[in-house]
Amino acid sequence: MPTAFVLSGGGNLGAVQVGMLQALADRGVVPDLLVGTSVGAINAAFLAAGPSPARIEQLAEIWRDTRRSDVFPTSSPRAAMRAVTGRSNAFVDPRPLRRLVERSVPYDRIETARWPLAIVATEVTTGAEVVLRHGDVVDAVMASAAIPSIFPPVALDGHVLMDGGVVNNTAISVAGDLGADVIYVLPTGYACALPHPPGSALAMALHAVSLAIQRRLVADVAVWQHRCTLRVVPPLCPVSVSPTDFGHTEELMQRARTATRRWLDRPIPEDQTGYLGVHEH
Repeated sequence: MPTAFVLSGGGNLGAVQVGMLQALADRGVVPDLLVGTSVGAINAAFLAAGPSPARIEQLAEIWRDTRRSDVFPTSSPRAAMRAVTGRSNAFVDPRPLRRLVERSVPYDRIETARWPLAIVATEVTTGAEVVLRHGDVVDAVMASAAIPSIFPPVALDGHVLMDGGVVNNTAISVAGDLGADVIYVLPTGYACALPHPPGSALAMALHAVSLAIQRRLVADVAVWQHRCTLRVVPPLCPVSVSPTDFGHTEELMQRARTATRRWLDRPIPEDQTGYLGVHEH
C-alpha cells in the first residue's frame, strides 16, 4: 500500500516536522510519496532527494542554522511604504528565503527528485488549488510559501501563485487523490490557545492563517480517517513560540521527536479530531 507523508505549512514551526520525521524514521516508517505546503513544501522538497535518516539529520542541521533574517528579513521603511501605498504587493523581500531553498534542495526539477513529490499552491486570481508535480522545484516551493501580503506571488507555468495554505494547508486530499492508502499527517499548527495576542503585525497575520487552517485540518481528518489508513501525528502541546521566532528550533525538534515516539506506542483512536482542536490550558 502506498504511504504518503503530508507536511503542512506553519512558518518556524516547520521545525516540529523534523522531530516527527526523526521519530518515524526511528521506527522504519518510510514514505512512497511526499506532499508539502508552504514550509512543509520546503521540508518535503529537501526530503524528496532521499528520505533517509541521514537526510533527516541534514534537514535538522539546516533548521538549527536558520535565523529569522533567512526567512523574514526586516523590511526597510521604504519597502513598507511601497507596500502600504499599493506600489508593491508584499512587505518582505523573498530573496533570502529563495537563497535558503536553493542551497538546501540538491536538484532542479520536481520530476527529477528521487522520491515522488507534490507541492501545493493557490492560484491568486481564482483561488483554485494547484498541485505542482513538474517544473522548477525552487519556483514551486517559493510559490507554495508565498504568504499573502508577506511575500510576493510567483508567476509559474501560466499561473500566478501564492501560499498553498490558503486553500489546502494540510493536503490530505492530494495524497489520497494520488493513490496513497496510508497517510501520515505531520501538522505544525497550534492546538493550544495563545497565552496573549501576537505582538507584531507579521505574527498576527501568521496566527490568523494558523487558526483558519487548523479548522480545515479538523474537517479534513473527520472525512479522510474513514477513507484510508490515516495517522495524524498530534501537534505539540503546549506551544507558545511566536511564528516568527526561530530561537527555539532545537527545543521544538526534540519535543516533537519524543512526543511522536510516545504517540507511535499508543493505539490510534477511532476519531483523531479530538486532539486537534484549539484549546486552552
